[in-house]
Amino acid sequence: MNNYKFDEFIKIAKKLNNIEIIPLLMGSVGLEVVTGKSWDAQDIDIHVPGDKRGWEVPPELNIHNWNEIVNMMNLMEYSLIDLHEHEFSKDGLSVEFGIMDTLPCFAGVPLEDLEMHQTGDVKYYLLNPKQYLSVYESSSKDSYRADNNNNKDIKKIHFLKNRLNVG
Repeated sequence: MNNYKFDEFIKIAKKLNNIEIIPLLMGSVGLEVVTGKSWDAQDIDIHVPGDKRGWEVPPELNIHNWNEIVNMMNLMEYSLIDLHEHEFSKDGLSVEFGIMDTLPCFAGVPLEDLEMHQTGDVKYYLLNPKQYLSVYESSSKDSYRADNNNNKDIKKIHFLKNRLNVG
């Protein structure tokens, strides 16, 4: 697959692996890897271990090893532009970190069911199509995403339901 956002994710994941974090590639970039279809990803969404309470915890505390991640991203020439969203930017590319530990409550996806993948010596997790469907169905109910991203989510849900042959 020729996808510079995925290639950049692999570079970041390699650095995360170096600090003993195996990330989960989420969002459209991950869905592109899983489906082989372009979803016009706007950013790279990476989930890492954190507090399962998510947003209930202050943003500087809800991701484990946050200070190490910030230092690592700074060394990769990314700038932190939004602490609340854990968003970094470099050369017009946005990378946002989320908390993988919120998946069971948010979308009913048990962490032990995540499938590990490897590209070269880089380890990372990817959702399968059924797990992506659960995430996008849950996301589509979120008022922020419904107002800002619902059309894309609905297209993804429709595609995944057709692929999985579910109503």
